[in-house]
Amino acid sequence: MKWMKTLVAAFLGVTIMSGTALAQVSYQQVRNATGKLSYNDTVFLIDPMLAEKGRYEGFAGTFNSEVRNPIVELPESKEAVLKDVDALIVTHTHLDHWDDVAQQFINKDIPVFVQDEKDAADIRKEGFRNVQVLEKNIVFQGVKLTKIEGTHGTEAMYEKPENAANLGESMGVVFSAVGEKTTYLMGDTIWTARVTKTLHSYQPDIMIMNTGYAKALGFNEGIIMGTADVAKAAEFMPNSKLVAVHMDAINHCTVSRKNMRDFIHMMNLEKQVYVPNDGETVNFDK
Repeated sequence: MKWMKTLVAAFLGVTIMSGTALAQVSYQQVRNATGKLSYNDTVFLIDPMLAEKGRYEGFAGTFNSEVRNPIVELPESKEAVLKDVDALIVTHTHLDHWDDVAQQFINKDIPVFVQDEKDAADIRKEGFRNVQVLEKNIVFQGVKLTKIEGTHGTEAMYEKPENAANLGESMGVVFSAVGEKTTYLMGDTIWTARVTKTLHSYQPDIMIMNTGYAKALGFNEGIIMGTADVAKAAEFMPNSKLVAVHMDAINHCTVSRKNMRDFIHMMNLEKQVYVPNDGETVNFDK
C-alpha cells in the first residue's frame, strides 16, 4: 500500500492513505456505495455489494442498462473487506447495496442495522440472526445511530406505482459520540427539505454523499445526488468535509469520479471535498 501525496492531504485537512486507517474517524471507500466507516473504535461496513465484476445484468429501464454490474472488481478480497467489521449498515436492499454474494459470504451472527421491518424480515430470511431496525436512536458500542429517511427519486417518479415500487424506501444515518466528529451518511437520496433539516439539526462535521446521479429512463433528474448537490452541501456546510462516493461501478450512474473531480476543481472545492478511489481511506483528525 502506498501513502497518498502529502499535497492532497494538506488540501483536505485530513490524512489520506490506502488500507487500514489510523485516525479515530475514517472512511474507506470499497466500491460504489460500499464503504467502511471507523467511528469511535467501531467499524461499520456500509451497504456491502461483494460480487465479482459483471456478475449481474444491468438494471432494466435505466441508463446504460446493457452494461453488466458491477462494472469493476473489488479493490481487495472479500475477506479483507470484512476484516475488523463490527456491524453492517444496510441503507436499503437494492442489489447495488446488498447483493447475494454479501448475503452468502458474511457471518450470519453479525449485527445488521436496517431502515424498516420489511428490510429486517427480508434479511432475516437470508439467515441473519441479529437484525435491528433503526427506529429512531440506537446506541451501539458507544455510537449513537440516528435514522434519517431518504427520498430515492423525485415526486414525479413516485407518482407512477411501478416506479415507486422499483425505487422503494431508503435511509441515511447520522453517527455521533462524545468527543467525535458527527458524521452523516446520506445514502441514496435526492436533496429534500429533510436533508436540509438534518444539516440544520446535526451540523455534521463529515458528510458521505452518494453522488453518481443515477438515472432511470424517461426522467431527466437523477434518483440520487450529483455534482450540484455537492456544491450545495459545500455552501450549506462550509466547515464540513465531504466524501463523494457511488460512482464508476454501476451501469445507471451518469457522474464519474473524473466528472466530479473536474467539477470540484472548477468550483474551487478541493480543500473541502474528497473523491476516494476504490480501496482508499480518508482519515479525519480530531
